[in-house]
Amino acid sequence: MATRELDTPFAVIDEQSLRANADDLVRRAHGVPIRVASKSVRVRSIITAALARDGFAGVMAYSLSESNWLVDNGVDDILLAYPTTSGPALEYLVADERRLAQITLMIDSTESLDHIDSLLGSHHPTIRVCIDVDASLKIGPAHLGVRRSPVHSAEQAGALAAATARRPGFDLVGIMFYDAQIAGLPDSSAAIRLVKKRSAADLLERRSRVVTAVSEHATLQLVNAGGTGSLEVTGADPAITELTAGSGLFAPTLFDNYDAFESHPAAYFVLSVARKPSPDIATLSGGGYIASGPTNKNRQPTPVWPAGLKQISTEGAGEVQSPVKGDAARRLHIGDRVVMRHAKAGEMCERFDEVAVVSPGGGTTRTPTYRGEGKNFG
Repeated sequence: MATRELDTPFAVIDEQSLRANADDLVRRAHGVPIRVASKSVRVRSIITAALARDGFAGVMAYSLSESNWLVDNGVDDILLAYPTTSGPALEYLVADERRLAQITLMIDSTESLDHIDSLLGSHHPTIRVCIDVDASLKIGPAHLGVRRSPVHSAEQAGALAAATARRPGFDLVGIMFYDAQIAGLPDSSAAIRLVKKRSAADLLERRSRVVTAVSEHATLQLVNAGGTGSLEVTGADPAITELTAGSGLFAPTLFDNYDAFESHPAAYFVLSVARKPSPDIATLSGGGYIASGPTNKNRQPTPVWPAGLKQISTEGAGEVQSPVKGDAARRLHIGDRVVMRHAKAGEMCERFDEVAVVSPGGGTTRTPTYRGEGKNFG
């Protein structure tokens, strides 16, 4: 009822569930401050609202242009999660003392430093940097986790820290570990639970050694780790100073099956039935919002209302139409609405200029996404 005046397709945020999820993230962090992962939100007003809550501090951004923009709009303490290759964004960064003070870039090799120098020249103002340490679990030739940094061991981290300390124009202030094989994997089998447990034990020992090695060459201001799916595990490590989470605010379908917590879906999008090719199939207009990552069923959006609808496996979610089937489809007519959930969090917001935030009382506030503010950070 709160969104009946909105034309489809549109995105909806349940404010009550959003707040409950924020509270649960803080509870699971056990007093360790949480950076908001902007990639998983992409709505500036929601990011700033989270930062105003106890337990959250700082943003983990995914683009240097985004980082510059957030700082220019009053957001402090930005940790860029990925190395940048953007010359214009670097030039914009070093042109302002506030940006330089509030933004920390990510590096994972001396080549990262060389590239920055090649774009800015070797006499640029001092830039804050953080080392991305590979947090994956390696068992023989097996690599369990995402392919990020070439820095894995304490020795490699110490060598890069020493090289960075010798370079003018850079101030090494932090280390980051992203444990995707823990934070990003639902507890769907005994084998996955074992991998996560073994990886957590490896990281508990390895993070401490990395921090010791890097601290010989830098005064660390932050040691960042974790994600929505691993807060209580990673937050128990005394070597870290902060956690990161973002997806847990919206609770997309990829976070439905974790043992440690129960998520409350807060983000939805709504489509209209455009045709009925048969009595038991309703074809929705649009809806091809496939999540990034390996292409499989769990990357597709999921119909959640009316209950009982399913995607058609031979078509899935299409760019301009998405057929659904099931008993509930027989009761749908052209113009009826179907509520969907995205597999990932912030990616949904790349499809919409605004989200409708529905309050517990049923009121609706429309607020722009990054896209609605004219920003596309890739």
